[in-house]
Formats: sequence, structure tokens, C-alpha cells
Amino acid sequence: MAADCGIMVAKYCLKLFNFLFFIAGAILLSVGFWLAIDKNSFVRLLTQISKDTALHQFSQPTVIEQASWILIAAGGFVFVLSCLGYCGAYQESTFMLGTYSILIVAILALEITAAGLAINYKAEADTNTREFLKSTISKYYATAEKADAVTLMWNYLMAQFKCCGVENYRDFSLSEKWQQSNKVVPNACCVLEGDIQYFKPKDPACPDRPSESNSYYNKGCYQALYSWIKQNLDLVIAVCLSLAAIQVLGIIFACCLCHSLGG
Repeated sequence: MAADCGIMVAKYCLKLFNFLFFIAGAILLSVGFWLAIDKNSFVRLLTQISKDTALHQFSQPTVIEQASWILIAAGGFVFVLSCLGYCGAYQESTFMLGTYSILIVAILALEITAAGLAINYKAEADTNTREFLKSTISKYYATAEKADAVTLMWNYLMAQFKCCGVENYRDFSLSEKWQQSNKVVPNACCVLEGDIQYFKPKDPACPDRPSESNSYYNKGCYQALYSWIKQNLDLVIAVCLSLAAIQVLGIIFACCLCHSLGG
């Protein structure tokens, strides 16, 4: 009787857990397809909702296109995975539950492997991460008029962490798209006034003549982000452990239910 009660708890917890992710995945997919199919209606809606010019940065065609593919990929993965978990529990299908368990185990194994490699090969991981981040600037970072999702991500990161580039402002000399602006540093590298999402320099001369007083041009974002993680290590560990716990519970519930159905 106790065993049957435990199996029922596992079944309904698995259904509830995956139903929530199923809804989230469906929403991400829907928004992603909407952006991919009809960008103009999104821009019109954004304009109607708010006259805030900062929001209009997200209405750039390139930003919308990149965002749509990210949402479709993320939403599709969550949708399929949660569908396997929910339908497997609802229909009591050992095949679906087994596939669901294998996928969750694979994801968890990849996460543990990545963390282990990063710890054991810290110097190499540090170098490779820096080079990857620099490549995103050299390949994608552009002027405000031609901004894409990567450009916006870097602008918000620099404004929020009060930094410039990966190592410093020289990283932007690698970007041909940015060089068209004829500026030394992006506005986001400057000391800003008002709401940071507008990227308005306190000193209008900063983008052309950055200095220690009007910008953060010599402060790299990699070190700034690393320092933030160290200062908030407890929060980072708590989030990682929470995600791992959710995955482990999903595996346990699916395996218990699968074992019960199998015999």
C-alpha cells in the first residue's frame, strides 16, 4: 500500500512538473514562430505598448530574427522533453519514461562533465572563454544602427557591470562592423547618466575621447563578471544545486514509475 502511494505521488509530481515546463516550452515556441513569421506585427505591438525608445532597440530586424531562432530552439527542446515526461506519466508508457530519463541523465552528465573540466583545466578554460567572448565582439558587435542580439547583450553587460570589452576597449578594434562608427569606445563603456538602458554618456565626448574619469575603458568585463560571481558565490551555488536537484528528482520519479510499470 505504501509502495502504491509512493508511485502515485511520483506519477502526479512528474505530471505537474512537466506540465509547467510544457506550458513554458509552448509559450517560447509560439513567440519564436510569431517573431520568425511576422516581425512587423511584433514591432507594431511593441510601439503601441510603450513609447519608451529603449525598448525599440529590440525591434531591429536582426535582433528579432536571432531572438526568434533562440526561442524556437529553446522552446522546442523544453516542449519535447516535457511532453515525453508528462505523456509518459499520463499514459504510463515505459518507453516515453525511459527516453525521458535517459535525456535528463545525459543533460546532467554533460553539466557535471563541463564543471569538472572547467575545474581541472582552469587555465585552459579561462583562456578559451576569453577567446570565445572576444570572437563574439570581432564577428558580431556593430553600431547602434546595425545592432543585433550580440551587440545588445554586450551593451547591457557593459552598462550593468561598468566595464568595457573582454579585456579592455581594444577588443572593439577587432570588429569591422564597429569600426564603421569611427568611435574609440561604445557608449555603454562610458560613465552613463539616467537609466542605463538608454546608454547616454555623462560626458558627450567619451565615445571619441575616453579617459579614466569619463569611462571604464580599461576595465574588462571578464574580470568584472568573475568578481561578481565570487562575491555572489553562495547564490550561484544555490541556483546550480536547485537545478541539479530538480533534474535528479525528475530522474528518480521517472525511474520509479518506469520500474513499477515494468513489473
